[in-house]
Amino acid sequence: MKLVSWNVNGIRACVRKGFLDYFHEVNADIFCIQETKLQEGQIQLDLKGYYQYWNYAIRKGYSGTAIFTKKKPLSVTYGLGEEDTHPEGRIITMEFEKFYLVNVYTPNSQRTLARLGVRIEWEDKLFNYLKRLDDVKPIILCGDLNVAHQEIDLRNFKTNHGNSGFTKEERGKMTELLESGFVDSLRYFYPDTEGLYTWWSYMKTVRERNIGWRIDYFIVSDRVANRLQDSQIHAQVLGSDHCPILLEME
Repeated sequence: MKLVSWNVNGIRACVRKGFLDYFHEVNADIFCIQETKLQEGQIQLDLKGYYQYWNYAIRKGYSGTAIFTKKKPLSVTYGLGEEDTHPEGRIITMEFEKFYLVNVYTPNSQRTLARLGVRIEWEDKLFNYLKRLDDVKPIILCGDLNVAHQEIDLRNFKTNHGNSGFTKEERGKMTELLESGFVDSLRYFYPDTEGLYTWWSYMKTVRERNIGWRIDYFIVSDRVANRLQDSQIHAQVLGSDHCPILLEME
């Protein structure tokens, strides 16, 4: 089974920059995207052989998630069930026979940390939600989680301590999740490898010099970690300020 996750930073713009070429080349069984930035009816993707599921934000041009899957899920749910999270279209959950897939676009704390409180509230609700699902079936969690967990996960960690995406609160919530029965798939295979990033600023030459952050993840229930085959970052794929990530499992 091959899964891909990609924050496309606007699917319409990404399509103009080669999204479909990559989509067909990678030929994933399940393809998740975040930050779609559109409303229903604003794009028609011809993805032959895939079921499409979209979760739109109420606010135009903002947030949003989608999943394209070859196999029809047993069930699909949107949001965490609370009114304060559903309007931003940040989560889609699919139930399959042997696992749950959860596609997430985590709120950004903002440069001034104005939304850090909202972010931590989201983290707590998501944690409880994931644990409830994990009690039933193993989980595959993917998406833009908007946090660099460890210093190895960003190039300039010394100057970014305390900044949005690298606060002790955000990093602590990721640690809490991983210590409660989940595995960061990339670090499962490459625990000490530096320079593995998934997001780069649009500032000139930043991506070329690989001055980035790893904020996109595939995280799985630890009891299925032995089914992992590989976890990859496709940094060569352009079209967004993020790059796609790939997970292969038995």
